[in-house]
Amino acid sequence: MNNVKKVLNVTGKSQYAEDIKASFRPSACGPVTASIMMEQFPPAACPFDANELYTRLGSTKIGLAKGQFIYNMRKLLGAQWTVGECDSEELMRQIDNGRIVAAKFDKWFNFRWRGTYEFDYHWVPVIGYEEKEDDIELIIHDNGTRNRPSQVRHVSYKRNKPVLSFVKIEPKS
Repeated sequence: MNNVKKVLNVTGKSQYAEDIKASFRPSACGPVTASIMMEQFPPAACPFDANELYTRLGSTKIGLAKGQFIYNMRKLLGAQWTVGECDSEELMRQIDNGRIVAAKFDKWFNFRWRGTYEFDYHWVPVIGYEEKEDDIELIIHDNGTRNRPSQVRHVSYKRNKPVLSFVKIEPKS
């Protein structure tokens, strides 16, 4: 396998940024990821900021379920859009076509309590990938912490696969 690398030029955002409602911050990773994804499209596609998406997507203090993310983004965007789960091959196609993909790490609802994963329960935008000999290195923005802004990180797909799922958003042609 050739060592293929692709990274999109994306500005990350911390879920703890000042413009995110304080009560939303601990569980705003899903709406922040959705808002970063929608920045790649014309503003009219989704005119809502992360705070509005928090409510409209059905986020709660314990997070945002993948099914809710997909269902409610479909409702918000309408029939001209495809919103759905995708696999790692589709993720790479989306990135190759200039579109960010949402990744959800979820060891709790996947019943993978004992593994060592990058995150226990977290949404992040995947902004790139690098194909390795026996793995795919996902390039993500981690959505920050209370004490630092979002930063780009490299994460092993193979190590995190048991708790990972991906969601794509693309306009229908």
